[in-house]
Amino acid sequence: MKEDTYFMKEALKLAKKAFDLDEVPIGAVIVYNDEIIARGYNKRNTNKNPLAHAEIQAIEEAAKVLKDWRLEGCSMYVTLEPCPMCAGAIVQARMDKIVFGTRNPKAGCGGSILNIFQEKAFNHQVEIVEGILKEECSEILKTFFKNMRDKSKKMELDR
Repeated sequence: MKEDTYFMKEALKLAKKAFDLDEVPIGAVIVYNDEIIARGYNKRNTNKNPLAHAEIQAIEEAAKVLKDWRLEGCSMYVTLEPCPMCAGAIVQARMDKIVFGTRNPKAGCGGSILNIFQEKAFNHQVEIVEGILKEECSEILKTFFKNMRDKSKKMELDR
C-alpha cells in the first residue's frame, strides 16, 4: 500500500501539470521492477488529438523504454479510472496491474460502467486496485470542473 501511495502521488504531480495547461487533470505513471519507466498526462486540447490521454502517453513511452509493445510485468498508476480506449490499450499491452485513484462514473471501464480489465472472453486480464489517494484524485478533478463552470459563467456575464 505504501508503494501504491508513492506511485499515485507521482501520477498526481502529472495531473497537476495537465491542470496548469487547462487540460482535464489526469496523470499516469507506469512502473516496472519498482521503478517509474514512463509518465503521461492528459494533452488532448494541447495536442488537438482525441487519443492524447494520460494512459496512452505513458504506454507509448513505456513501449519505447522496454523496446516492446508487451508491457508484461508493468503496473499503471492513474488518477482516474480509465475510459474504454485506455482500458483496451492497457489490456492489449498485457500489463499486469492497473491502480486508479477515483472512479469515473461517466466513462470508467474498470468496474464503473464496464470491466474491460477482467473480461474473461479476452486473452488477458489485468489486476485492479482502486481508491489509492481517492480524495486527492477526486478533488483535483472537482476543482478543475468548478473552475471551468465559473469561467463559463463569467464569460456569459461579460457578454
